[in-house]
Amino acid sequence: MTRMLFCVALATATAFGQGNAAFEAAVIKPAAPLDNAKVMAAMQSGGQMPIGPHVGVNRADYLYMTLKSLIVYAYQVKPYQVTGPVWLEQQRFDIIAKYPEGATKDDAPKMLQSLLEERFQLKVHKSIEERPVLGLVIGRGGPKLQASADKPAPIDDNAPLRPGERKVDGPGGHPMLVRTDVVHGAITVNMGEQGRMSYKVDAKATPPVIHIELSMVTMTGFASMMTQMLAQTAGSAGRQIVDMTKIEGNYEASFDLSLDDMLAMVRNAGVEIPGSTLRLPAGGEAGSVPIAAEPSDGGLSLADAVRSMGLRLESRRAPVELLVVDHAEKRPTEN
Repeated sequence: MTRMLFCVALATATAFGQGNAAFEAAVIKPAAPLDNAKVMAAMQSGGQMPIGPHVGVNRADYLYMTLKSLIVYAYQVKPYQVTGPVWLEQQRFDIIAKYPEGATKDDAPKMLQSLLEERFQLKVHKSIEERPVLGLVIGRGGPKLQASADKPAPIDDNAPLRPGERKVDGPGGHPMLVRTDVVHGAITVNMGEQGRMSYKVDAKATPPVIHIELSMVTMTGFASMMTQMLAQTAGSAGRQIVDMTKIEGNYEASFDLSLDDMLAMVRNAGVEIPGSTLRLPAGGEAGSVPIAAEPSDGGLSLADAVRSMGLRLESRRAPVELLVVDHAEKRPTEN
């Protein structure tokens, strides 16, 4: 009996290792309109947003996600890498999926691939093409960077997560730790050896801004972080930001980003901001922040933030790895 159980366990592990993983059960349905009150409450508390992938121990929920965003998560690529028909970004879905015995959170992307291939008849192939990118280069006056006294440590996959901390896949599939500090209304992204970024809304500033601090960050890490932010603010129009500075080492920096850029991120996720006031956490306490009809003068744009560091973004062309969608159905097969 022991030998038989061992063989079954080994077969299960081998199947997952070969990429044959599939959810035991999954329900796919069109996403209902977002409940703005719940979204605002989650933003205030730093709790789980009713949007995006929520991968747990026994199941995975993918909420209010377009087929393109599901592809991005399943194949571990960036939005700018997925090329296909426009309608991939139109219809939104909710997916509730249960793991089979022996599967873990690490198997979720592969299982989601299998689900999309089965239920949406998704067919893709990889390609490398020369595409427009934004090169991170040194500005005319030279870099204005403060060298870090310390170097960041790599992320320990075996270390237990701290309260408010979760592990996500970062650029290139490398793990990142995202920690929400409800008391101070701050979020910290730990990219391991590429450095850290923390940000929080300063509702006491006039007008309100997002305060961002970079710690022990490499230029490659900075480019990756900005690529993520650009993808959120610009959606499909976002480009990959490539480090072309040839600057080595780790650096400290801080700047205030325009609240309008953050609101663009929220709206790009499909959230309609109700009324003329947005409630955001400020130092642990909820505060009312008026939303201007026109862009405010508070904070910097991403391009201005880069310039404040003695760097600039320049249009370039470079080889980009793409995931090409050859075929997909607009509606999934029945549950």
